[in-house]
Amino acid sequence: MAERARRPASLRRRLVLWLLAFAGLVSLLVFATGIHVHEHAEHAAWRSLLNSELAALERHSARDPSYRWQDSDTLRLYRLDAGDAVPAVLGGLHDGLHDDIRIDGRLSVAMVRSSATLGRLALVLDIEDFHEMESFAERSALLGGLVLIVVTGLAAWLGVGRLVRPLATLAGDIGRLRPGAPAQRIEVAPGGSSELYVIADALNDYLERNAQFVERERVFITTASHELRTPMAVIGGATELVLEHPDLPARVRPQMQRVLRTAQGVEQLIQLLLVLARDPARLAALSEPIELDRVIRHVLDDHAHLLGDKQLHIEYGELAPCTIIAPPGVVQATIGNLLRNAVESSDSGVVRVSLSADAVATIDDPGHGMAPEEISAIHARLARGSGGEYADGIGLELVARLCEHLGWRLAFTSRQPQGTRAVLDLGASLGR
Repeated sequence: MAERARRPASLRRRLVLWLLAFAGLVSLLVFATGIHVHEHAEHAAWRSLLNSELAALERHSARDPSYRWQDSDTLRLYRLDAGDAVPAVLGGLHDGLHDDIRIDGRLSVAMVRSSATLGRLALVLDIEDFHEMESFAERSALLGGLVLIVVTGLAAWLGVGRLVRPLATLAGDIGRLRPGAPAQRIEVAPGGSSELYVIADALNDYLERNAQFVERERVFITTASHELRTPMAVIGGATELVLEHPDLPARVRPQMQRVLRTAQGVEQLIQLLLVLARDPARLAALSEPIELDRVIRHVLDDHAHLLGDKQLHIEYGELAPCTIIAPPGVVQATIGNLLRNAVESSDSGVVRVSLSADAVATIDDPGHGMAPEEISAIHARLARGSGGEYADGIGLELVARLCEHLGWRLAFTSRQPQGTRAVLDLGASLGR
């Protein structure tokens, strides 16, 4: 048996995962945009602050040549071309704003500027404390984004659960539908959307029409079968009485035997129709242990009269002892039909019947054979359970339905140089 395909995730889980992915993407975009905007704003602030300080220094120096800059805890002024002790990192900087540099182990930002009166200046702002506050704010924002995603996930799980609960209930009810169960209906749970009511109404209408169709078919088959059984039993009983009469003319006896065989065949067909009208579970209740090799020998003996005047013989191949558990009448009718088909499609030669220990019966006939296209067409009809007969008997349609009921497999292949091979696999009924 092939492994069951892995079931996809539920609609609720899919929606929640999509919402979580959306919330995560939005949070990531907001966080990245915030960082980008913050960096630009920060640079603009540093540039404005340091430029304004240097401009103020130049104005004071122009008004008072004796003015001297006083460093603070965060701002320090370096004259790059005055011979003062200047940190090495400032020596190679060009004019403009420079951030993320370290002076005396502290994170700093520097504005380098050339002044006509004061020479090249570097105003350095210590931003170590500000950077720590900035890092704390970024971690807080990241944590807030994670909390937002978690809260969104919980809210989505609860909210989506309420939204899809009617759909999940409907899907569960549909999954619990069983073939043949009477009065099955689908109800929409409270809170369901209008689309669910449309689906439920359409499905209920289908269930009702299907139940009516099945009931009509069952009543028709049962009634017709029972109505036919009585006259066929009368015909068969009367024919047997006639055949027992010692004064029956020799010319009449073969015809009466033919009438008896036909009546018995029709009775068998009626029995099979009744079997097919049953549920497979009820059909299984009719099963009993059967020695399949003995049944095949019995069926071949019963069908020997079909050979008539043909230059045709029935031979046994290997008949391995085999016991299956199945309805006896169904087994006999199925094998008998395949044998009848083989005989009636052949004119001369040998029909060979064999049985393997794993309950696979094979019937080889020397008939005209079938082209691959014909075999494909037969297999297609078997798969569809549709019409079409191979020779006579109950036909492949009923044989296919019997095999479907009991889990058997039937296949046809061409033989070389001519003929057809029918393979009936009854392994599903093999006694363990």
